[in-house]
Amino acid sequence: MMLVLILAGALWGLGAYLRTPVQARLYMIGLLYVAVLFVQLALPGGHPLRESLGGSAEPWLILGGMVLAVLLYRAVFLRIRGRAQAAQAEREAPAPQPSSGPFTPVELERYARHIVLREIGGPGQRKLKAAKVLVVGAGGLGSPALLYLGAAGIGTIGVIDDDVVDLSNLQRQIIHTDDRTGQPKVFSAQAALAALNPHVTVRPYHRRLTPEIAEDLFSDYDLILDGSDSFATREIVNRAAVATGKPVVAGAITQWEGQITIYDPAGGAPCLACLFPEAPAPGLAPSCAEAGVVGALPGIVGSAMAMEAIKEITGAGTPLRGALLTWDGLDADARRIKVARRADCPVCGDI
Repeated sequence: MMLVLILAGALWGLGAYLRTPVQARLYMIGLLYVAVLFVQLALPGGHPLRESLGGSAEPWLILGGMVLAVLLYRAVFLRIRGRAQAAQAEREAPAPQPSSGPFTPVELERYARHIVLREIGGPGQRKLKAAKVLVVGAGGLGSPALLYLGAAGIGTIGVIDDDVVDLSNLQRQIIHTDDRTGQPKVFSAQAALAALNPHVTVRPYHRRLTPEIAEDLFSDYDLILDGSDSFATREIVNRAAVATGKPVVAGAITQWEGQITIYDPAGGAPCLACLFPEAPAPGLAPSCAEAGVVGALPGIVGSAMAMEAIKEITGAGTPLRGALLTWDGLDADARRIKVARRADCPVCGDI
C-alpha cells in the first residue's frame, strides 16, 4: 500500500509542478485507485502483484470510503458556505447613494465618458439610470452583460438563475470568483455589481424561470436580455415577452460561434418562433458542457448584448431589430443577416 501512496503523492506533486488543474490531478489518482482495486478483485489470492499491493481489497475499499466521505463533506461544506456568503452579501450590499437631482457629482464623474458622447449625452444617461433591465441567466452570456450594464449605470438590474457557481464556470463566467464557488449565481452577481457600481439596484431571483412567473416578472421591466443556455427556457422567454410587449436582446453561443438579435414583434421585428418554430433535434444544439466553448466567446457576445441594450434604451445607433448578427471566432468573421416576422407565426402572428 505504501508504494501506491508514494506513487499517488508523486502524481500530485508532478501535477502541481506542471500546474495541472486540481480536478485533473484527482482524476489521475482516481484512475490509479481503480487500477489497484481491479488488481485486488480480478487476480487470485497469492498472486505476486496482488500481494505487492497489500494482498486484500478490504483496506483499499476502506480507504476509498474514507476519501469519498471527505469529498462529500467538502461538497456539503462548500454549498453551506456559499449560502452563508450569499446571505451575508445580501445584508452587506451597499445601498444606492441618494441623489437630490438627476446625478450626484460622483455619478457625473463616473459616467463622464458616456455623457460626452453625442449619441448618449446627459439625456441618454438619465434614460439609463431610469431603465429597468432583466437578465435571464447569470452564466457565460449573462456575466459580461451584467457587468457592462452595471458599469453603464442601468438603474435597476434584475437577474434570474437557479444555478450555483461551479469551478467549471470560471473559465468564462467572469462575474463569479473562486471564493464564491457553491454560492447561488444571482447572489454572486449581486456582490460583483455592488462592488463595481454602488449606484445601481440589483434584484436577484434565485429560481428557475417558469411560464407561471415569467409574464408577471417581465411586466416589471423595460427590456429583457436572454442569456439562457436551453431552448426550452428561450421559448418561455419568448412567449412571456410577446405577451407583455417587451423587447428581448437574445444571444446564443456554442464552441467558437455566437449570434445575437433583438426579438420584438411589437416593434416590427420577429420573435424567436418566427426564426426557430421548432426546437432543434437532439444533438444539433448541444450545450456548452457537451460541446465546449472557448472562454472569450461569451465575453464578445455578452458585451454585444449589453451594447444593444444601451442602444435600445438611449435610442443611439441602429439596433439589431430585424437583423441577426453572427460571429465566427475561429475566422474572426462577423455577418449581419436580415430576418423578418412570419405572418403565420404561432406565437406572434396575431399581433
